[in-house]
Amino acid sequence: MAIAAQQLLEALVADKKLTPKQAEELNTQSLSTGTSIEELITRKRLVTEIDVTKARAKTLNIPFVTLGVRSISPDVVNFIPEPVSRRYTLAPFLYDEKTNELSVAMLDPLDFQVLEFLEKKSGKTIKPFMAMKDDILATIEDIYTQEMGADVTAALKEAPEEIKTYEAGKLGEVIREAPIAQIVSAILEQAIRLRASDVHVEPQLGDTRVRYRVDGILEERLALPRRLQEAVISRIKILADMKIDEKRIPQDGRFNFKMGENEVDLRVSSLPTVHGEKIVMRLLKKSGGVPTMNELGLRGLALKHLETSITRPHGIILVTGPTGSGKTTTLYAVLSKLNNSRVNILTLEDPVEYQIAGINQVQINPTAGLTFATGLRSFLRQDPNIILVGEIRDKETTDLAIQAALTGHLVFSTLHTNNAAGAIPRLLDLGAEPFLVASALNAVVGQRIARRICSVCKEEYEPEAAVSEDVKKVLGNLLPQGSSMKLYRGKGTMNGADCSNCSKTGYHGRVGIFEVFPVTDAISKLILTRTPMKDIEDKAVSEGMITMKQDGYLKVLEAVTTLEEVLRVAQD
Repeated sequence: MAIAAQQLLEALVADKKLTPKQAEELNTQSLSTGTSIEELITRKRLVTEIDVTKARAKTLNIPFVTLGVRSISPDVVNFIPEPVSRRYTLAPFLYDEKTNELSVAMLDPLDFQVLEFLEKKSGKTIKPFMAMKDDILATIEDIYTQEMGADVTAALKEAPEEIKTYEAGKLGEVIREAPIAQIVSAILEQAIRLRASDVHVEPQLGDTRVRYRVDGILEERLALPRRLQEAVISRIKILADMKIDEKRIPQDGRFNFKMGENEVDLRVSSLPTVHGEKIVMRLLKKSGGVPTMNELGLRGLALKHLETSITRPHGIILVTGPTGSGKTTTLYAVLSKLNNSRVNILTLEDPVEYQIAGINQVQINPTAGLTFATGLRSFLRQDPNIILVGEIRDKETTDLAIQAALTGHLVFSTLHTNNAAGAIPRLLDLGAEPFLVASALNAVVGQRIARRICSVCKEEYEPEAAVSEDVKKVLGNLLPQGSSMKLYRGKGTMNGADCSNCSKTGYHGRVGIFEVFPVTDAISKLILTRTPMKDIEDKAVSEGMITMKQDGYLKVLEAVTTLEEVLRVAQD
């Protein structure tokens, strides 16, 4: 026992978790009091529990594993029944077909009786790993009780052991088999449950991983055995009306999927990779209306400026930001507010993401010659009041949009710039004349999307002094008077268990962070003289514009989002 304790101390010193002096003191105290080394370390809080476990694994020459970062194939889960995993606190996580070796994370990897029992039960050679107890228990809950895992596991039991690559004519028979259809259905049902915007099915060197983009962040949720890769991808391609025998070039398709009251339109894209075809499915909700501007996160002076700009009968209003920052959703919210029987609204989009009653929506089709420029030219002959052009990306579209605005139409569009003020030099780069931009532009909206704090596991905390100073410096006189510097975050757990509302992330839903500046007379003069973007932005701020970072910090103080989220999406 003394030798094992000594080895543990040596391992902790080697890992630089303890100093030689601390190790010596612990050894002396253990000998004098009869208290174990581990108990002393825990009591004094000198080293974390995970570091002690890693050091113990090193002394026993057993590999340590962290399960939380892994995605575990349902095939692997089938080898060890749930009651066995729970009784002995262990979790299978990897299987090597070549060596017939099953890797198992265990609380006690030296329990040879359990190892022998597992080998008989599974018919595999067991490779034991040491892991944290909480990590093993969380993994057991995840792999045996997760709804999608259960669905896929059940389907895998029915699936044939080997699914080979068939000729195009015969492959259709395989992918229509019930197990494959169930797996694809389970993947899509999980996407709806998680509120995912995209599903990625990605062939890897080993298993095929399935990832979901939830609130803008990709999460790995499932690993499918490689033998099912071809059939699952072909099943999705058939649903999307794509050619299953064409694997050399990218393809696009679409189909609808309904689960209960939720119906989604899926845009499917395939891409040939070195390990097989990767599939990305974009989910567009058919049920549920367009959010209002308030629901998006627009309020106060920013909302007032935007509402004033959209009530003008003509001019251009631009929404700027990188891809995925919610520009189209903001435009839909504005159009929904303006939509009534007295105005003719035409939109030109790529693609049409939401269908709104009463609005004439057109999807561009470059192969047929329908581009943003040609479509916009045709729109001007359709007696429109309001025009939405999905994106201004070339000189021709820029000129036509300005011409439409100057001839009595209200024009909405998007630009890919980092902030609102960047829209002006971008328009000039696209060939627009400064005097036309100054005359036609009504307002520019810059935006990002941050994740909302989970309302179920939200907790209050006291920030560090440096963080408080940064908030005060950024907000300046916008800081609410008498407000205490209390910030909030999502714990990801509730009463010792994972928070089911946010799936352990601490976030649920998203909110916009905005900056809106109207093109005033002073801004127009700066545009005419081709003033640098920074000077235009400074002038807008001096006239009362709240920047994106300031808007984000105000939402942090209101417990809507976290400081980390604002810095992630809106840092200069």
